[in-house]
Amino acid sequence: MTEWHRYPGGVYKSREDLYQELEERRKRILALGDTRVLEKRKKVGQLNARERLAYLFDGGEFTEIGMHVKNRTVHFGMDKANVPAEGVVTGFGKVNGRMVAAFSEDFSSMAGSFGEYHGKKEAACIQFAMDKGMPVIGLNDSGGARLQEGMDTLEAYGWLFHTQNRASGVIPQIAVLLGPCLGGQAYHPVMQDFIIQCRKTGFMGIAGPTFVETQTGEKIGLDELCGWEAHAVKSGQTHLVAEDDKHAIDLAKTLLSFLPSCNKERPPRLSTADAEERVVASLDKLLPDEPFKPFDMFEVIKAIVDDGFFLETLGYHARHMITGFARFGGRPVGIVANQPMVAGGILDRDSSDKGARFIRFCDLFNIPLVTLVDCPGFLIGSQSDWSGILRHGAKLLYAWSDATVPLISVMVRKSYAGAHYGVLDKSIGADLVFAWPTARVTIVGAATAASVIFAKEIKESKNPEETKARRLQEFSEVYESPYQAAERGYIDDVIMPHDTRKSINRALDLLQNKFVEPGACPWPVWRKYSNINL
Repeated sequence: MTEWHRYPGGVYKSREDLYQELEERRKRILALGDTRVLEKRKKVGQLNARERLAYLFDGGEFTEIGMHVKNRTVHFGMDKANVPAEGVVTGFGKVNGRMVAAFSEDFSSMAGSFGEYHGKKEAACIQFAMDKGMPVIGLNDSGGARLQEGMDTLEAYGWLFHTQNRASGVIPQIAVLLGPCLGGQAYHPVMQDFIIQCRKTGFMGIAGPTFVETQTGEKIGLDELCGWEAHAVKSGQTHLVAEDDKHAIDLAKTLLSFLPSCNKERPPRLSTADAEERVVASLDKLLPDEPFKPFDMFEVIKAIVDDGFFLETLGYHARHMITGFARFGGRPVGIVANQPMVAGGILDRDSSDKGARFIRFCDLFNIPLVTLVDCPGFLIGSQSDWSGILRHGAKLLYAWSDATVPLISVMVRKSYAGAHYGVLDKSIGADLVFAWPTARVTIVGAATAASVIFAKEIKESKNPEETKARRLQEFSEVYESPYQAAERGYIDDVIMPHDTRKSINRALDLLQNKFVEPGACPWPVWRKYSNINL
């Protein structure tokens, strides 16, 4: 017997009609938007919004939320517009066996434009992820704001930004730029923790070339203004660069494997066949005899981490500082290191910002930090001072001082002046500090010291060059040697380079239950947080 259901207006529908209606609605929505756009993108190798989610989630399976959401605007042709799922597919599923939420913008539906309910869906996806304690991934591919919805579009940006901010530090947020991401919408990837940008198809900018020319008169192409080099190299906003859609999503999966699902968890520890006590004999001969001759710090990193695997972040930007993720004994660890091959590994504005942001992320998500130090100091000179080196450098000092995760420093070579703190020492928070015999640890290098404290003696000497050389040698032996710092307890041990991996793994074992009360002060004073220089 057929069951009939009465609807307002006296309309009757059978159960079969209701099921058919659902099937037809789902079919229309699953087909996405403009077939011409879908076909054009397919020809150049881009996946559509749903194919991207299928590639992201294990087995291509995910549960969609908000499939039937629809905008309420009727002006300027919106009453006749076909915008399936409001131009963004949202849902959740498993990635590497762990639950993850994601949203994928659909460029075939009104260019994936950001309207009121498009924004609500993205904000709801992030809120859902935060409530359930799982990471969120945004697959961005949008022409920008949906101007037909006016103030409703503008207000939706505020909902999204506010939700992202509340989720920051609670769950990992990853943005993947697979197409354009322009206008006000470009802020929401930047507000996430990591950005992965496709080399040929991903674009991000506060305005596109046409708008820039109209407003400022500057003529510039999309690639130069908003492409991968603009942000991976110059602005320092793109952390990883991908070759295509699949590579970008693979990078997101790899990155997720180092991260906990939320700030209440530890990052996942994997099994490894790489022995924790492995000796790395090659490190004993790696450093040049000359203390200022460069060497490649990547050789040190890859020699000591599990299986030589290191996921570098911001690898094209501020290359004199290295940041990224690796594992020791299967444990995810954040690595901060100087790169002597580029500008001597010096600290400047960009490297300070790069390091500070990375340190704070690792601290927020319970990821131990290891530093590999070879730094002559902060960049000096009028241009450096006027550009705010003190303000930017202070970000590193705040980041290390605030950090509560296990902190391990390995002084490979130079650790001078303010850089001694900028790349982590005991007084600013390190739990354990190791030094190689090649380490030079002091307030300034011998040559600088000689020009100050021995200047008069050298000038008045009968043989200035001989006196200078003698005093340089004396200062170096007394103050640059790692043993002077070790005698004071500032360095916990001077180790052979080949024991570096072993020492780090033992330190991580020791520190695995380290706990610091958030916001704790050694004096009875309440505070919200430090007023970090920005």
